[in-house]
Amino acid sequence: MIKIEKYIEQTVLKAQTVDADIENLVREAKEYGFVGVCVPPFWVKKAKREIGDADIQLVSVVGFPLGYNLTETKVFETEQLIKMGADEIDVVWSLTSFKAGMNWPKIELAKLSQLCHDQERILKVILETAYLSDKEIIQACEICADAGVDYVKTSTGFAPEGAKENHIKLMRENLPSTVGIKASGGIKTLEQALGLVRAGADRIGTSSGVHIVKTARE
Repeated sequence: MIKIEKYIEQTVLKAQTVDADIENLVREAKEYGFVGVCVPPFWVKKAKREIGDADIQLVSVVGFPLGYNLTETKVFETEQLIKMGADEIDVVWSLTSFKAGMNWPKIELAKLSQLCHDQERILKVILETAYLSDKEIIQACEICADAGVDYVKTSTGFAPEGAKENHIKLMRENLPSTVGIKASGGIKTLEQALGLVRAGADRIGTSSGVHIVKTARE
């Protein structure tokens, strides 16, 4: 039996997030046993205080949600988040340079990987699969693996489509076993979450974690 709560990163990344949302997010993570919470950079310090000594990974985002920030900006943002207590960084890769056929995504991700690993932090890379063909997803996975990232993630949740089982399977087939997969974007039901885990997802990013776990426990 899959313990779905151990896969879930309960997420609040809406533009109108307020402090009460962060308090509620962490409270739910403690109550339902989620592996982590994902919060906007602005709220990392607050989330860190709320988590205290609980065994919950604190995740935040860099270059979010479009990824076309300068690499120097992403590096600086990552450094600041680590200083404030983030355990894991979810960076939106440079989709724009990838689409332009440049080698820049690998250079950027290698820099961020080294920065995170030097500080014993985890780097996850958001591909935004809604904008990629199957061939491009395979290329993206190869770039991420070569750059030394820890996880590859499907989506920001801001694109027209989120996580799909066929994309997770494709990613799993084209990533080494040492690189995990985070499914995110539009995951609202237990059925969806279980399907994605069976397809190869190691993490589930969702704002519907409470509903998913309650359904699993019925």
